[in-house]
Amino acid sequence: MTKNTFLNDFFSKTTKIKYAGTKKAIAISKDNPGELYPDFDFFIELLNSENQIIKWTAIQVIGNLSRVDKRKKIDKLLPKLIGFLNCGEMITANNTILALSEIALNKSEYQEKIFKELIKVEHYNYDTLECRNVALGKVVLALGKFKDEIKDRKDILEFLERQTNNTRASVKKRAIKLLEKLKQYK
Repeated sequence: MTKNTFLNDFFSKTTKIKYAGTKKAIAISKDNPGELYPDFDFFIELLNSENQIIKWTAIQVIGNLSRVDKRKKIDKLLPKLIGFLNCGEMITANNTILALSEIALNKSEYQEKIFKELIKVEHYNYDTLECRNVALGKVVLALGKFKDEIKDRKDILEFLERQTNNTRASVKKRAIKLLEKLKQYK
C-alpha cells in the first residue's frame, strides 16, 4: 500500500494514465523528494519491472530520493543500481548514470565507488557502439557535476582524455570542454 495514491496509476491498463503517473513521480522526486520517501520500497520493487519505462522511472526516482535518504536505504541498493550500468541496454544505463550522479551528489561517501563504476562504462557492450558512445556522453555530463572532486583524479582525467577521441562528436566536445574546465579549476 502506497502513501501516495497516484502511484497506483503505474498499474493502470490505460497507457496515458500510467505514464502520467510516472512523470508525476519523477517531478515530485526532483522537487519534493520527502513527499515520496515513504514510498521508497515501492520504487525498489519497480526496479524488477518488466515494463522498461516503469523501471527507468524507479531508477530516476530512487536517485532523487537519495537527497532525503536518512534511513540509508540507498546503501543496500547501490550494487543493484551499479549492475544496471552493464545491462547492455543504453536507456537503462543512461537513467542509472543520472541516478548514480544524484546519489554521489547527495551521499559523498559513495563518490569514489560511483566514479570508478561510471568510467567502466567505456568497456561495456550495448546494442551498438553508438549506444555505448551515448552512454559515455552521459558519464561525461555526470562527471562535470564534480569538478572539484575529480580535478586531480588520474583515472578520471585519463578517461576524459580517451573520450576526446570518441567517434561521437558531442561526446568528444563535452570531454574536451570538461578537461579545459578542470585545468582552470586547479
